[in-house]
Amino acid sequence: MQNKSIVLTGDRPTGPLHLGHYVGSLLNRITLQDQYTQYVMLADIQALTDNYENPQKVRENCLQVVLDYLAIGIDPSKTTIFIQSMIPQIAELTIFYLNLVTVARLQRNPTVKTEIAQKGFGESLPAGFFMYPVSQAADITIVKGTIIPVGEDQLPMIEQTNEIVRSFNRIYKTDVLKECQALVPKTARLTGIDGQAKMGKSLGNAIYLSDSIDDLSKKVMQMYTDPGHLRVEDPGKIEGNMVFTYLDIFDSNHDQVQALKDQYQAGGLGDVKLKKYLIEVLDVKLRPIRERRLALSQDLAYIKGIMLAGTQKVQIVAEQTMREVKQVMHLDY
Repeated sequence: MQNKSIVLTGDRPTGPLHLGHYVGSLLNRITLQDQYTQYVMLADIQALTDNYENPQKVRENCLQVVLDYLAIGIDPSKTTIFIQSMIPQIAELTIFYLNLVTVARLQRNPTVKTEIAQKGFGESLPAGFFMYPVSQAADITIVKGTIIPVGEDQLPMIEQTNEIVRSFNRIYKTDVLKECQALVPKTARLTGIDGQAKMGKSLGNAIYLSDSIDDLSKKVMQMYTDPGHLRVEDPGKIEGNMVFTYLDIFDSNHDQVQALKDQYQAGGLGDVKLKKYLIEVLDVKLRPIRERRLALSQDLAYIKGIMLAGTQKVQIVAEQTMREVKQVMHLDY
């Protein structure tokens, strides 16, 4: 294992993980845990920025998300899974960083602007949500993360983290903090089954790793295809057709997918038959995950133990980072 590189990634525990997470980050984590020192954070504080009235939901979903992690193959003996809110040094470091970032800079962050618009906050925008890029910088630097797997939409967050690191090191004449680099997966975004946006929990367009075969089938049968393809014999379009988008990603039989595309474009292939084929392809991927997840869910005490053990390891790392930070800031009284 190459200990010189530290991978930090994580998820907001606001619901179970879906196929977008699977292709966007989870598969990467399985590979990275054999190559680097990897931390995976349960970002419960960040989840509370827009779920502050429902903390029990966030708490319960921490367990559900870890079930998904283990079911897809993340190994707690190789990957340290920890709970954000149990590392108080993250909040402390966030306060220090807030002095290095202007309100104007946060307002220019494209990711923040997009998410504020999506959630329709308006004048009721919580300050905690507005400044979460600063908190995310603390998440990364508290463990001195150097490789951060993210989607393309999160690249402005990595840029802002590195700006904070450079400002800190310049102001306090140190090299305590390290800049990080983004690792964008091959499939960084997966469009939802509605074809309108990326797959998301709040958008009602997601296929979850824990979905039953019945739920999976219902969602695929609702999937957006070609609205002009009214009869089986009609030629159909594959551009923007979510069934083919998913087949390109999840079906390893590329020749078969191309043959289906040719038949669909020529006419003679109906949407129902095509969707049933996709259901079979996705079930091959999801059934083993579903079965492992069900077995693991029988012992939630074991799952909680993994979370707490990983958090204890990170507490040691975080304490050391803060000792170094406070020393260069002359706060080591």
